Amino acid sequence: MRGDLVRKLAARCLTTGLAVLAFVVLALTGATGWGLALAVAALAASAAEQRIRPGAELVAETALIAAAILVGYSRRLDEGLNLALVATGLVLLGLVLLVGPLRTAGGLEIRTANLPVRAWTPLIADRLGTALLGLLAALALAAALALPAGVALAASLLVGAGAGAVALDLARRRFRPRAGGGSVAAALRRHQPEFLLYFSAPPGSEYQVTMWLPYLERIGRPFLVVLREPEFLTPIAAATDAPVVYCPTLGAMDEALVPSLRAAFYVNHGAKNSHCVRFTQLTHIQLHHGDSDKAPSANPVSGIFDRIFVAGQAAIDRYARAGVQIPADKFVVVGRPQVESIEVRPEPARGLAHPTVLYTPTWTGHHADADYCSLPVAESLLRRLLERGATVILRAHPYTTQNPASARQLGRLTELLVADRARTGRQHVVGAAARELSLTECVNAADALVSDVSGVISDFLYSGKPYAVTDMGDEGDRFVERFPLAGSGYVLRRDMSNVDEVLTALLDTDPLAAERWATRRRYLGDFPAEAYAEAFLSAARRELEPVEALTASTPA
Repeated sequence: MRGDLVRKLAARCLTTGLAVLAFVVLALTGATGWGLALAVAALAASAAEQRIRPGAELVAETALIAAAILVGYSRRLDEGLNLALVATGLVLLGLVLLVGPLRTAGGLEIRTANLPVRAWTPLIADRLGTALLGLLAALALAAALALPAGVALAASLLVGAGAGAVALDLARRRFRPRAGGGSVAAALRRHQPEFLLYFSAPPGSEYQVTMWLPYLERIGRPFLVVLREPEFLTPIAAATDAPVVYCPTLGAMDEALVPSLRAAFYVNHGAKNSHCVRFTQLTHIQLHHGDSDKAPSANPVSGIFDRIFVAGQAAIDRYARAGVQIPADKFVVVGRPQVESIEVRPEPARGLAHPTVLYTPTWTGHHADADYCSLPVAESLLRRLLERGATVILRAHPYTTQNPASARQLGRLTELLVADRARTGRQHVVGAAARELSLTECVNAADALVSDVSGVISDFLYSGKPYAVTDMGDEGDRFVERFPLAGSGYVLRRDMSNVDEVLTALLDTDPLAAERWATRRRYLGDFPAEAYAEAFLSAARRELEPVEALTASTPA
């Protein structure tokens, strides 16, 4: 996004500018103290850039900073040619040139969590850049204090020895791999997982996995989570006791997918899913990370899976309506287990004097035709809700802040609610407080929902409470044809011209109460509330049974 690009460009310019300035001051002027201070500032800028641009190559900048510090060191000692400083320079040059390739090589190694395996080499390789910056900062301090050059050489050799050990171990792993896989494969064979959850997605998408982990654990069989992006390793490992394995390459996947596995579950249609679907000995099952009338919920790519677990018959109809031809025997209706803890309110919502309204704007999507976001027009909606004495829970999509315009719009709405809270005492829930609540907690606290087209509506539908849907495409009657779930809700026009009419129906009269119950069965299945999640758990366990057992249990 534009804001992120500006931040990265600013970090790039600051690092390069300070590195060049430090070298020029130390090489061409006598201001040694100022030059060393500029070198330390350049190191700080480099560290900041590495956080903003993970994996950024800073070879030229680091080389300039190292050269500047050595020039300053030589001036402080004032001893002419110093062989210890020459040797330090050679070690630093080797480190500057090796840090990037070693980090890249370490990034191609399999990494794990919640598994008794000690894989120190990839972790150290990933931190060598930080170690080099720390070493240069220490050398700048040593130069400022005019410590003997032997101190600089010893510190450089220590870091160099660590880098050399990492290089040797990575080379051994690459050119002399162990037969039958390494320690990760051995540990997984001992674990004997029967299924895996496969996940690949953009940053910030870990919620797609965490919503399913409790139910995968309730299946009662050993499993593992396979990740294709390293940033998910820590948050997902914290959400489960199951082994979590980051597989950066296809070779790493070959090591992680041990023979005991029978099935693979997926929560999205990520492009890298095909890397796992190629293991034809597994049964591949798409779960999705929500049920909505959005176009991605009827993705033709679903056809590559052996099974498609859907919440209700409406999901199957959605594929047919989109012209996606998928054999009927691939679909399994399992409900939406995540709604089992949602409290059901069977009576209609009528005459709510001080209602609590959950507002869940979605994000702008990857493409314009999938932009259902109502944030640009939401201020008038919130002002009308406040006039009606409503308490608002504002819970935006996790991707909202990726778009600077959406982030600003969300900020203005948050300020509006915070100001009203200070003035009236109504306990609106916004910002981090809203994200700390689970969706189930938000639904249970609310009397009604206003949402864009998203999976939130399907989950809220389970409660039986009324909801309104924003028509951001200004499609009129065609809107309900494209998004049938809106037919049991109250449709808000893009220009908010019918906002008072919709809020009256939503909070006072609720004429669609009976129709919602029929829609609830169609979208979420007709399973008993006391054992709602059992539909999913039973279906998943059936997919894990050996073929022989299934054949034996089938009547002749």
